[in-house]
Amino acid sequence: MKKNYFPPTLLLLMGLFVLFSCQSDNDDYTEITPTPTPTGTPVSADLSQVPYPKLSDYHFFTGALKNNTPNDRVLPYEIASGLFTDYAHKKRFVWMPENTKAVYNGDGKVVTFPIGTVLIKTFYYDNVQPENKTQIIETRLMIKKGVDSEGVDQWIFANYIWNDSQTDAVLDMNGSYRSLTWTENGQTKSTNYRIPSSVECLTCHKKDEKAIPIGPKPQNLNFVYNYTDGAKNQLTKWMERGMLQAGYPANITSTINWQDTSKPLELRVRSYIDINCAHCHSENSHCDYRPMRFAFSETSNPVNLGICVEPQEFIDNDLTHIVSRGKFQRSMLHFRLQSTDEANRMPLLGRTMAHEEAVLMIEQWISSLNPNCP
Repeated sequence: MKKNYFPPTLLLLMGLFVLFSCQSDNDDYTEITPTPTPTGTPVSADLSQVPYPKLSDYHFFTGALKNNTPNDRVLPYEIASGLFTDYAHKKRFVWMPENTKAVYNGDGKVVTFPIGTVLIKTFYYDNVQPENKTQIIETRLMIKKGVDSEGVDQWIFANYIWNDSQTDAVLDMNGSYRSLTWTENGQTKSTNYRIPSSVECLTCHKKDEKAIPIGPKPQNLNFVYNYTDGAKNQLTKWMERGMLQAGYPANITSTINWQDTSKPLELRVRSYIDINCAHCHSENSHCDYRPMRFAFSETSNPVNLGICVEPQEFIDNDLTHIVSRGKFQRSMLHFRLQSTDEANRMPLLGRTMAHEEAVLMIEQWISSLNPNCP
C-alpha cells in the first residue's frame, strides 16, 4: 500500500495548529490592549444602562485611556484645596449632555447639575517603585440619573479599578486594598491604599442619606486654571463652554489653596478643614451630632471651629478642647488629624496615613492663637 506523504512545511503547520488548539482554558491569559477611542467618537452615558462594565465604554477620553485626554465636553477642573487621600494625585473632569448647563446655587453649595452629568476623578501616583512609574489606581464616577418626586437629585456611584497594564478599568463597588511604595519630594512612602466600597462612598457623600457631590462648589472653583488653550477663571470657562448658566455673582466668597503660604494662616486652615471635614460635620450629614460646623461659610465663627469647645468624647484627659488656644498638644482636632488609628483618626475614611504637612500647619495655627481657654 502506498503511504501518504506530507511535505515538511505542512507537517510543521499541522503541529502548530494542534499545539495551540489544544491549550487548556486555564493557561495564562494575555491581555489585549483595547482600541483607543478616536477623536470624534461621542461620549456614551445612557442613563438606562450606566454604570457600564468598563471605563472605556463611556469614551470620556480620546487616544490611550491612561493618558486621560478629555473628549468633547469633558472639561478638566480643579478645586482650590483638595481632599487628602494618602498623597494620591487626582485628575478631575466634568461631562454634561449637549445643550445642558449647571446653575449657580450659592457660594458654598454644589452647583445644580443637569440630569446626565458625570463627575470623573482619577487617583494615581507618580514614581511608583520598583519601576519608578506612574500608576493609576482607580477612577471614581458620580452620575446624576434624575430627580425624585421631592426634587432631590439622584446620584449614583461607579468606581473603576485599573488593571496592571493600565489599559482599562473595571467596575467594582466592593472595596479593596492596593499596596504600593513611591517616592515624593525625595522621600520614600508606602501605603495600603483603600479603594472604597459603595457604602464607604455614601458615608462621606451624603446629606439626608442621599448621595451628593462634595467638591464642585463656586467657592472651590473660583480661581484661574491653566487649560490647554490658555489660563482662565474656571467659572468663566464653564460659562463660555455652555456648561454654566450666566448670572452668578461677581463676588464669590472663596476658599484658597491651603499650601499657599503667602495667604493668611487662618484662611489656609479654614480652606483645608472645609474640604477635608465639612462634608461630614454639617447638618444632616454623617457627623452632624458633633458640635463642629466646618464649612468655610461657618468657620469665621470660632465656636464652629471648636476653639475652646470641650469635646463630647474624652479620649485622653490631656485633650481638654477641640482646639485649645495656643496648645496643639491639648487639642482634639490636632490629635485626630495626626492619628492613624481607625478608632481615632479624622477623617474617618479616605486615608491611612497622616498628612504631615497639613498637621504641621494646624500646629502652627493653634500655637498662634492667644493662649488659654476660659
